[in-house]
Amino acid sequence: MIGYITLGSNDIKRSGEFYDQIFKVLGAKRIHEDVASIAWATDSKSVIFTTISPANGEPATAGNGTMIALSANSQEQVESLYEKALSLGASDEGAPGIRSGGFYCSYVRDLDNNKLNFHFNPNII
Repeated sequence: MIGYITLGSNDIKRSGEFYDQIFKVLGAKRIHEDVASIAWATDSKSVIFTTISPANGEPATAGNGTMIALSANSQEQVESLYEKALSLGASDEGAPGIRSGGFYCSYVRDLDNNKLNFHFNPNII
């Protein structure tokens, strides 16, 4: 249903370094890179995640109410992603724990203030 996701960045190189480390934990790798964007995916059928400089030349800003949720394979992987993100300079938006619907989640803001959720739902996997 979702083909790709883009998040604006004011520093593509720094954003790339951050997400390289996050996606390494999830088994994704860079599939595209140019001066204005970097994209990652796990395989040719997965959703593509891209950080991009806004085409209009204006500064990138985080959307109010916008959040990208990245699926983890276990509670331990949620914790690992959360700790990795914080070690890379992300800010804490909610430590790992059980949330509504039985999801085990954590929340961070990336280096451009975009909100990310790392989650595991044992009822799905």
